[in-house]
Amino acid sequence: MRQDLDAVAFDLDGTLYPNYRFYIRILPFIIREHRLLRAMGAARDTLRSAAHEGRFYDLQARIMADILKDDPEKIYTKTEQLIYRGWEPLFKKVRLFPYVHETLSAFKTEGLKLALLSDFPPLKKLEYLGLADYWDVVLCSEETGRLKPDPLPFMALSQSLKTAPQRILYVGNSVEYDIKGAKNAGFKTALIRNPWSHIPRNIPEADFIFKDYRQLRRYVLS
Repeated sequence: MRQDLDAVAFDLDGTLYPNYRFYIRILPFIIREHRLLRAMGAARDTLRSAAHEGRFYDLQARIMADILKDDPEKIYTKTEQLIYRGWEPLFKKVRLFPYVHETLSAFKTEGLKLALLSDFPPLKKLEYLGLADYWDVVLCSEETGRLKPDPLPFMALSQSLKTAPQRILYVGNSVEYDIKGAKNAGFKTALIRNPWSHIPRNIPEADFIFKDYRQLRRYVLS
């Protein structure tokens, strides 16, 4: 096992399962609620771009309501019901990347702490994906009031693990949010490369790049 690591932390969406397997299942929703989704994406981009004060979910709803010319409370409720809660049961039928279970089990067996940090609420997703029992720490960045790549969620993860950032490997699929965010917070980083992505082969912020979870397992446990 690598002597410079005490913990391995993961992003969820697009990292533990391929995003396309979920997108296929929400395609009818995307067509039906495209305005709501675009407004949510724009609101989250706004919240990533600058520091802000206030409860994250209220701010998100307020920005979305401004875009949609609607009532913030109504948008808050609609987002909660249709997206946050409405999407979760779909994960019952989403398949993980191969060898995820075997890799997480191997890390646990070797005594590594395991953690998860996602920009969306992860607990129900993990339950439906059959991954609920692996983790020492599970965090949603929204609860810190910031989204990745802001360093605050990563520092909260480090504190919850009681482990220094430089002793944690963070595994993600987004160069901009996961890899650069974790690296700027002092973490080591591993990027899973989607076969259909156009990610360059050389990512300075990524300490390791892999396509198969068996490669990640060997890298960590060698």
